[in-house]
Amino acid sequence: MEPIFDFLRDFWWLAFPLFGVLASVGGAWERGARRRHKRRLEVLHAKAELKAAQAAARGKPVAAASLPPVTAPTATQISAPAEARDTQTTQLERLFATHDSVTARWLEYELDVAKMIAFPAMSDGRQPLTAAFLRAKRIADGLRPASSKARLTREQLAEYRNAVADFEVAFDVAERDARRLRDSSFSEVERKRLDTAKQLLTVAIDDAATPAERQLAYRRVREELDGLISISDEAIEVLEKKVMLEIAPVAKPAETATDAASRVTAEPEPEPEPEPIPVDRPSTTPPPKTAPWPVPARGSGDTAPGRVVHPKPRH
Repeated sequence: MEPIFDFLRDFWWLAFPLFGVLASVGGAWERGARRRHKRRLEVLHAKAELKAAQAAARGKPVAAASLPPVTAPTATQISAPAEARDTQTTQLERLFATHDSVTARWLEYELDVAKMIAFPAMSDGRQPLTAAFLRAKRIADGLRPASSKARLTREQLAEYRNAVADFEVAFDVAERDARRLRDSSFSEVERKRLDTAKQLLTVAIDDAATPAERQLAYRRVREELDGLISISDEAIEVLEKKVMLEIAPVAKPAETATDAASRVTAEPEPEPEPEPIPVDRPSTTPPPKTAPWPVPARGSGDTAPGRVVHPKPRH
């Protein structure tokens, strides 16, 4: 005990900075406790509002004493009049739009092999969050009405609304977790195989590559992903359509004057055909009839040329 008393006698002045440190630690702990208490109250308020909304949708009144005191207008109080004014068809159309939007976002991971390689957890049903999302999707799909004009009871509409909300939240949580994990759940060798498959996939869907190169890269991608990622048949069909790109026919360029001249020089001119030899054939047309022409008399030189002299008859 004597060494302790000696230390306290020599270093008694350390008590003041220790008090300051302890005070700051106590203040930080108190502030943290207040934040935790405030967060707990917010969670209780949210749960109470959710219970109130579900009870209101089922048509059951909720006792005011069962709800925690709320100083500001809640989301349920604000949206209740709007929901009352909306018809059931309008509410179903909004729910259908949300349902289809989440399904389209999920199909981007389910049908795109590149996204499957980048975020393999989204297609792995062994992941807890992905499995929860798939269960929520199955429930929402099962409760979805045939059309927005279907007549539902309040309980059925509220059940489908809650299923769509759970479906959307479950997808957001699973997507964030998959983007956080990426390929961390694979070993070093498996990650190298995924990187190789990613590079080969770029070649398989490249328009500049030849058909043989695309086919070879496609087969290598299937080999590298075998045993690592389960690819659905729909994703394979989409990938094969990208690989089997039809080569567009090359447009024939316009012929220039030089090309035309060279083509004319290269091609021999056709020899002219010999003209047919004319053949003399008897004419079938009768000759034209000509009037007799008076013959001028041959007499003395005093006869005018062209004068006709008729011979005198002899007695």
